[in-house]
Amino acid sequence: MRGRLVCGLVAAVAGVAVSAAGVGGARASPSPGPGSQLWVARYHGPSNTGAASSVAVSPGGRRVFVTGVSQGSTSGLDYATVAYNAATGARLWVTRYNGPANGYDTASSVAVSPGGGMLFVTGVSQGSTSGLDYATVAYNAATGARLWVTRYNGPGNGEDGAKSVAVSPGGGMLFVTGYSQGTTSGLDYATVAYNAATGARLWVTRYNGPGNGRDFAHALAVSPGGGTVFVTGQGKAAAPGDDYATVAYNAATGAQRWAALYHGPATGQDAAFSVAVSPGGGAVYVTGASKATASVLDYEYATVAYNAATGAQRWAARTPGPVPAYDAASSVAVSPGGGAVYVTGQSHGRVGLDYATAAYNAATGAQLWVTRYNGPGGRSDAATSVAASPGGGTVYVTGQSQGTTTNLDYATVAYNAATGARLWLTRYNGPANTYDAASSLAVCPTTGTVYVTGTEGDAYATVAYHP
Repeated sequence: MRGRLVCGLVAAVAGVAVSAAGVGGARASPSPGPGSQLWVARYHGPSNTGAASSVAVSPGGRRVFVTGVSQGSTSGLDYATVAYNAATGARLWVTRYNGPANGYDTASSVAVSPGGGMLFVTGVSQGSTSGLDYATVAYNAATGARLWVTRYNGPGNGEDGAKSVAVSPGGGMLFVTGYSQGTTSGLDYATVAYNAATGARLWVTRYNGPGNGRDFAHALAVSPGGGTVFVTGQGKAAAPGDDYATVAYNAATGAQRWAALYHGPATGQDAAFSVAVSPGGGAVYVTGASKATASVLDYEYATVAYNAATGAQRWAARTPGPVPAYDAASSVAVSPGGGAVYVTGQSHGRVGLDYATAAYNAATGAQLWVTRYNGPGGRSDAATSVAASPGGGTVYVTGQSQGTTTNLDYATVAYNAATGARLWLTRYNGPANTYDAASSLAVCPTTGTVYVTGTEGDAYATVAYHP
């Protein structure tokens, strides 16, 4: 497909569509309103095949970074990471990583150093003799020059895949987590710490759940003070089924501080997909999907709060949908002031899937509000990411939504953080009118601009919206 212009007030700069001041220089465009599209930028890669997985904004708000997977011309699937000017969408640089096997390499997560000078990408990469490995790459954020690359092959020399990366608040350490094949323990959590400047491995720690089976870490977060790393996912329980398994580690040494399991009211596959820490560092929140009843497909959102120092459970809040079905929360965020927790994901309505976004009192778990979004197609609507505005007054949600004649589109929704009232809604349908699915959202800490990335057909598509 070709990156044609997508709105009336745009201009092509270096193959990227960006917003313009006016049409033909006749007059300046009016100031953009809330939810207005500022620019859209696409990356097709050398073989016109790719899918973006994660977006991040530099702390100063100057650059936007997107990573994912892209088919190479002769190298199979590669990591592909792109930097854009945050104000205009102009592409600044693109860099690719092809692992030693010249085969399957797919990036899952991106993070920026607190100073904004370095960019870190992690994911799954095929080794020459080691099966799948973690591969973590550091880049100069201004130029895209590769600074270092490091790989982790677990003791089982088999299936290892990194899912999440985070940087310490001081910028000196980098943390990566995911799943890793053990020798006799099946898949385990494996969390690795690196020196952010050099890539030297500082420690690695593994978590094997009480059931000695498949343990799969999905997400990682670092405490505001930098002393603790929190990892969550699904751990094999001693009884049948899986539990949420959340583990806290000493960030300096990797020593386990505590591990906490959450088992829902029915035996099944309880899986946590996202973790966030309160701004003050006293609490950690995880969310995901938890079996509600013995019915095969009766799952609910379950959000759990823990004491960050001890792992003691503070509260657990469940949000059932209108019909018994597989409802799964995908993302959690905390308000900047720490008073509320926001969760989004997919929930079955009377007809098809909807976005469902809920807010909870961070201290008690009491539900403050819940709101649903059913797209115009009335079927496949699934939210993937939630974030709060820097001032805390707005909550943003994005994902994929069925249109009436447009197949799947990005759908991004802004809500009043206090009440859940919808402030604005915007949809993005790529020029090919095909599969468009947003995977990640980030909010600029300085301007509040909302950046959404995902897959448009066979390309990355990143869209900037006025807050």
